[in-house]
Amino acid sequence: MANLDRRTLLAASLAAPALLSHPAHAAEFSYKYANNLPATHPLNLRATEAVAKIKEETGGRVEIQIFPNNQLGSDTDVLSQVRSGAVEFFTLSGLILSTLVPPASINGVGFAFPDYDAVWKAMDGGLGAYVRTQIGKSGLMVMDRIWDNGFRQITSSSRPIASPADLQNFKIRVPVSPLWTSLFQAFGSAPTSINFSEVYSALQTKVVDGQENPLAIISTAKLYEVQRYCSLTNHMWDGFWMLANRRAWAALPKDAQEIVAKNWNAAAMLERADVAKLNAGLRDDLAKQGMTFNAPETAPFRDALKKAGFYAQWKQRYGAEAWGILEQSTGALT
Repeated sequence: MANLDRRTLLAASLAAPALLSHPAHAAEFSYKYANNLPATHPLNLRATEAVAKIKEETGGRVEIQIFPNNQLGSDTDVLSQVRSGAVEFFTLSGLILSTLVPPASINGVGFAFPDYDAVWKAMDGGLGAYVRTQIGKSGLMVMDRIWDNGFRQITSSSRPIASPADLQNFKIRVPVSPLWTSLFQAFGSAPTSINFSEVYSALQTKVVDGQENPLAIISTAKLYEVQRYCSLTNHMWDGFWMLANRRAWAALPKDAQEIVAKNWNAAAMLERADVAKLNAGLRDDLAKQGMTFNAPETAPFRDALKKAGFYAQWKQRYGAEAWGILEQSTGALT
């Protein structure tokens, strides 16, 4: 962890826009990259490395400034900025992107993926290709490799979640996405859509009793300070697509496009490995911060969703083609 701590300090300083150094000669293309994660998250550590390589390999022609932790606005705000061209690059969960590109949320279908092998088979294969095609139709550019946000876990200030019954009337924060709301409504919960930048305060003031996020975010956002229980439900897998404004992308010469795409995609692969390594030790780290863990059986949750008509509803919404591609990696869900 010592190496990670040193990298964390480095990334925190490099990712702060006020501390970025400026070259003697202005770059030909000066672009902004926004994300919603803390500067200490592996995504920002690898992005910091990537933008340095992009600048070096383009001979200083392309300079990308990083704005972490919702500095440029909420996810929905920044998505609008990317579409208008005010921001050139943005990593966004497919589940939130689904407000613009409905099929982009399909990787988040509840209790669909049993493990990472199934996730990468799908997202680096047919399912990822299908989603990227749909994103392209929306007018955005998207890189080939999706970044890992991880399997999501449920935290609570009031009680552990051991069975579907524990989710009845549970006030839980969810991102601004129809799939998340639908998932927890199927369990009889009371989901509330809140942008990530407001999650800590919503938990602290008891606007909601719980939330759900991967362990890396629970740790880096210090949610353990306002949550006592963590239930390892692995209820959905989520990732971040690297999006680009189409006009800004088209403005780059072809050789610069290749350099930028190569480095963004390589950084995504490295970030995946970082998150896997980080998650392996995070349970112990979070336990030391006072969190209590439990690991419920997932079969009852999937059965409850099937009985509530959740899978049938979303199969109809995504369509038979997309659902068939999903089930090639997950097995039958309906």
